[in-house]
This record gives sequence, structure tokens and C-alpha cells, in this order.
Amino acid sequence: MKLRIRREALAQIQAHGERAYPEEGAGFLLGVDNGEKTVMHILALPNAREDGARHNRYLITPEDYLHAELEAERLGVSLVGVFHSHPDHPNQPSEFDREWAQPYFSYVITSVEKGRAVESRSWLLKEDRSQFEEEKIEIL
Repeated sequence: MKLRIRREALAQIQAHGERAYPEEGAGFLLGVDNGEKTVMHILALPNAREDGARHNRYLITPEDYLHAELEAERLGVSLVGVFHSHPDHPNQPSEFDREWAQPYFSYVITSVEKGRAVESRSWLLKEDRSQFEEEKIEIL
């Protein structure tokens, strides 16, 4: 499994995580899937989670989802995943992430330590929803 991502899009994901710090930042991955996913654009979103929980949770609202679908349509691409940051925490999915994840979507998680993006990794939820499997990121 591999997720291809444009260098500019990965830089935007990491910058969004740094701006959101010490809270989680999140958004959608927009691109194409013709056998392998390629992220062309991102859509960064405000974290809609209540104030006291933003340090370790993010929330994407139905309105955010609709906005992302319309933006993807405008750009001639599809929603292929979600990205979010883990402030001062490893870039591995949490149990909360697994509970709310959807099969098929790629989940790029960026570890942001002391305000600086350190590393991004991508994960794919197994169809039986039991766990994530890591996807190798190929930077274009």
C-alpha cells in the first residue's frame, strides 16, 4: 500500500499542524485514485471540537464534509482521505481515530512536537475496522 502526495500538499499539511499547535489540526486530502491514491490538494479545516478537547481530538462537521465534496468537484478530483496532527504525541492512530475512521480513506497523521512538525505517516483502516495498516508515503 502506498499513498502518493505532492510535496506542496505535504508541506501544507505540516504547516497546518504547526499553526494549530497545541491543538490538533485537521482537513481533507483531495486527489485521484486510479489503483493508487495521489493527493493533489488539501483542504485545511478549523477544528470544530469543543475548546477543552482540541488538544487531543478533532472534529469534522457535516458542513465541512459537504464543503470538501464541493471543493473536490470544483477541482475535478475526489476525497481520498483525512489528515490531522498529534501535538506532542506520536504519529500513530489512537483508538479514538480507529473508532471514527472509514475504510478506504487514507489518514495522514503528523507528529507536531513543541510547535514543529516532525514527521507524517499515512494509515489505512482495514475493512473489518479492527486496526490500521501503515501506507508508505511517496512524495512527488
